[in-house]
Amino acid sequence: MLFNSIPFLVLFLPASLLLYFLLGRLHMNAAKAWLAAVSFLFYGWWNPAFLALLMASILFNYACGYGIQVFGARPKVSLSILWAGIAGNLGALFHYKYLAALTEWLRAEGWAHGPSWGSAVLPLGISFFTFTQIGFLVDTHGGTARERGFLEYVLFVTFFPHLIAGPILHHREIMPQFAKKETYRLQWNNLAVGVSIFIVGLAKKVLLADQIAPVANDIFKHTADKHALEAWCGALAYSLQLYFDFAGYSEMALGLARMFNVKFPANFDSPYKSRSVIDFWQRWHISLTRFFTLYLYNPVSLRIMRRRAAKGLTLLKAQETTWEGFLVMLAAPTLYTMILIGIWHGAGFQFFIFGLLHGIYLCVNHAWRLFGPKATPATVHPFRAWLEGAWKGALTYFAVLVGQIFFRAKTASDAWSLLQSMFGGGTGDSPGGATGVLESILNYMGVAVPYWGYSNSMITLGILFIFALVMPNTLQIFEKEAAGTSLTRIRSTQALLRFQWRPNLLWACLLAVLALADALMVTGNSEFLYFRF
Repeated sequence: MLFNSIPFLVLFLPASLLLYFLLGRLHMNAAKAWLAAVSFLFYGWWNPAFLALLMASILFNYACGYGIQVFGARPKVSLSILWAGIAGNLGALFHYKYLAALTEWLRAEGWAHGPSWGSAVLPLGISFFTFTQIGFLVDTHGGTARERGFLEYVLFVTFFPHLIAGPILHHREIMPQFAKKETYRLQWNNLAVGVSIFIVGLAKKVLLADQIAPVANDIFKHTADKHALEAWCGALAYSLQLYFDFAGYSEMALGLARMFNVKFPANFDSPYKSRSVIDFWQRWHISLTRFFTLYLYNPVSLRIMRRRAAKGLTLLKAQETTWEGFLVMLAAPTLYTMILIGIWHGAGFQFFIFGLLHGIYLCVNHAWRLFGPKATPATVHPFRAWLEGAWKGALTYFAVLVGQIFFRAKTASDAWSLLQSMFGGGTGDSPGGATGVLESILNYMGVAVPYWGYSNSMITLGILFIFALVMPNTLQIFEKEAAGTSLTRIRSTQALLRFQWRPNLLWACLLAVLALADALMVTGNSEFLYFRF
């Protein structure tokens, strides 16, 4: 079942909310059980066969968490249970996500024989509910998480707004909310805010992302030998499709949770406004960045720094860091973490390159901050400051765009072919090199455009860039209502205050018009891009 489908909007959501609050007036456990039941129904709608996997995962991890707590006074036993839990989770993830691809690659290289495994059917959300529970087990072992009851734990894992595409939740943000009585009582303000955020998120999906998707899909079907204008148009179209698709899902998840009086962490905060790749990863899929930082990067980095400190070597301090220390303490853990993030997204070599590229970007960014020229405290002219911000933003976006081409392409070879075409290296109707790019631009501005169909697409891309780079985001519009929890990075100005949501007639009319436009464009057959991960 999709958030942008008629059954969900007309039947599932209203019925879920109505009975949730009716049962909440009787007993909070009845409301919990109902919400857990509809969450299982939501998950099983796509493929009932995987309900057993979800239930087994919950029971396995709950048992592991219980065992870790019971044997807390016996560190070796507790640690063994933790590692068994992590191994079980990663084993299931590997089986469904990577085993078929690995065996096919081994067969292609001649290193394995026997019948083909075929292509595995990936259970929806397996990465998200697996990582959520791994984090819970690690924190239970560390003493920062405790089981609050089986129903709360089930809701923590299965609550349908986040179940199949995130955000990756942390126990301390969600489980205390499910333990409060007021969570199960109707709160009109939360309902109004939640519905409003949901309408805006749905609009980003069906009115923006889905409308530009055909252009991206057409180019990425066959990436070789494209005209430079075609190649750029397809790459930019996918970049914006991914942006509004993921922004739309993240905001719909925020809105749905808020309808049930639950606050989710912010997961998307205008990443294309970033002026560095470091900033980008603090705005894009924020919960994923947090998960890998907490449970992978920090432990590795901390162990390295402790070893260096024991040997009396320099640490990461301003004016004291050496290149050797930078490479060991920061670059190595960063590359390791980002490559794993890339592989998390998929089993193909193109995802490895995607992670490697972003690892290199982050290392260069950190090196520039540590070893590059320091900013002067002197007052800078506003135009110069704007120009500096513009080129930093453009450079960051271009670096991200190159990574996204590998992220979307079927193979690394296809991604490289498209990159070549973007810079005139294809055999389309343009000369090679920079001349091809220049001719494409001049033809587009003149009358001899070889691909007239793409002129409309370029106009659409321009409009979408205005939405992404100029307009306030949903976190800013709903800033006063705390749209997201502690991860929100709000930078509102006085000029943005006029755009902020208020419970008045004007906003009601604007959202009603937007909701009508959403309803007219809902087809129910357009999946979210992050469902595949």
